[in-house]
Amino acid sequence: MTTEPIATPSTEQITAVVESYIEYLTTGTAEQIADLYADGATVEDPIGAPIRSTREELVEFYGVITGMDDRRATLAWSKIAGDTAVFEFTLVTGTAGMSFEITPVDIMVFDAEGKIVSMRAVWQQSDLKQL
Repeated sequence: MTTEPIATPSTEQITAVVESYIEYLTTGTAEQIADLYADGATVEDPIGAPIRSTREELVEFYGVITGMDDRRATLAWSKIAGDTAVFEFTLVTGTAGMSFEITPVDIMVFDAEGKIVSMRAVWQQSDLKQL
């Protein structure tokens, strides 16, 4: 009896999606970010928050960030193994004369096509700093 290997995306595919995610947080639209996700993907940001699992929920969630007057995301590091990426980045956002910074660690799992099937963000409210 033989078992078929489970198809996983390449490290290059995952790296490209993580880089696009960071780029879109800075210059993209909520729709572009949602396009990185597979149908039915889940987002738990931060861990313990209600899970978002529809495209509409993802667009609404990321629309808060993409609707800011100023936003900059900078990737600090990433690690990829199999179908999973773990990475830390800093996100600085600003609107109405106020700026905030957060440095979460995201855990993303990918399908064979390189789409995100789950994202969990590790951070807590005390990590959000007003600048």
